[in-house]
Amino acid sequence: MNRKMIAYILGRVLLVGAALMLPSVVVGVIYREQAALSFVLPIVLLVAAGLPMSCRKPADTTIFARDGFFIVASVWVLLSLAGALPFYLCGGFESFWDCLFEIVSGFTTTGASILDDPEALPRCILFWRSFSHWVGGMGVLVFVLAIMPLSDDRSLHIMKAEVPGPIVGKLVPRTRDTAMILYGVYTALTVVLVVLLLLGGMPLFDSVCHAFGAAGTGGFSIKTAGIAFYDSAYIEVVLSVFMLLFGVNFNLYFLLLVGRLKEFIKSEELWWYIVIVLVATATITLNINGIYGDPAISARHAFFQVSSIITTTGYATEDFARHWPQYAQHLLVLLMILGACAGSTGGGLKISRFILLVKASVMEIRKLLHPRAVGVTRLDGGPVDARTISGVRTYFSIYVLIICVSTLLLSFDDFDFATNITAELACFNNIGPGLGLVGPMDNYSLYSDASKMLLALNMLLGRLEIYPVLVLLSPGVWRKNVL
Repeated sequence: MNRKMIAYILGRVLLVGAALMLPSVVVGVIYREQAALSFVLPIVLLVAAGLPMSCRKPADTTIFARDGFFIVASVWVLLSLAGALPFYLCGGFESFWDCLFEIVSGFTTTGASILDDPEALPRCILFWRSFSHWVGGMGVLVFVLAIMPLSDDRSLHIMKAEVPGPIVGKLVPRTRDTAMILYGVYTALTVVLVVLLLLGGMPLFDSVCHAFGAAGTGGFSIKTAGIAFYDSAYIEVVLSVFMLLFGVNFNLYFLLLVGRLKEFIKSEELWWYIVIVLVATATITLNINGIYGDPAISARHAFFQVSSIITTTGYATEDFARHWPQYAQHLLVLLMILGACAGSTGGGLKISRFILLVKASVMEIRKLLHPRAVGVTRLDGGPVDARTISGVRTYFSIYVLIICVSTLLLSFDDFDFATNITAELACFNNIGPGLGLVGPMDNYSLYSDASKMLLALNMLLGRLEIYPVLVLLSPGVWRKNVL
């Protein structure tokens, strides 16, 4: 591994992390909050650590795949530790472990919280909490690549390690330009959403914070009652539509921008995504109509919750864990696992992986029936190589294994199975609300510190899609002759 280049990149990222805290300081100054001082020490520490590491660029700037995995995992851990400090210093949390859980949940766009009453926190802290969603949604290092480019084209390894999905590539020849396009689309959609929420009567501060949560598909709300606080059909529909838009592969937006409409329409993942949302919304509407007695109201709540769960945002307007029928709850859990499109800000298994798993399984069954037949798995009209199929199967196997082991470990806190399994699914798939004691109107404060750290680790595993974190935890990587 290229130790000097890794240190150089980490140093630059730490400096960017310090800069990302400045908007929260500005918010604190605007609202004259003493809590703004909580950001001073973290900023000083990040700058003090980042400057020596990044003052001199190494002669050898080569980055390989393993370097990319190591850099990505290290950055997310370091920024999470630094990002938890403002929470701890402001005094609004019981322990540093709670602060770490909250900020990891923010950066990984999970939205699982330990707070009973977020409205009690200063606005600058609430802003940092929501802003962490926006920063983590597209990826910390994708942002760094967009504003502080690396000269070596192997920086694509960093993007591959951070951007979710089984297949990641450049939109344009230069990695920096790809990162700029992604963040350009991301920022534009966020600004449009803020404006539309303002038109719906939501205050500016609330609009910005909730737009950050929807854009990053995170789900932190600054209100204890969540989106239900506003009791507005307009706001719910706007958020529903934009959550779905942020759940689309951002590469498709690039195709629209350059006029490649045929390639956009040809996306199988997009069509599966649309059909799944429509079918889930329609069936849940029928299932819950007996509760609300009005098809329009039932459809409104069903559409919002389907949009929120499949994109792994986690906003809620209803306590579906307690008040909705079993079919609706079970379908939402399945949508938790499925997740949004690859290359989006959403979490979960990803629809593209699901499609490939289904097609590969069908192909295997055909081969059993017709051993001499030659078949090729295709996606978007093109063949998918055997290595990608094998990678998807391996990922799914590890995915299931982590869920099983983590759920078993959570059982030591002695909560019911529905609570533990959905808490694990919600954190690993970066969703937030589960069922049972961690429903949409509840929080994760009931878990022990050890379980909170386990769930936080699962959030990182889910957001970074397992491999970068496993590389960081691998003992072999830390040997001197390897690093």
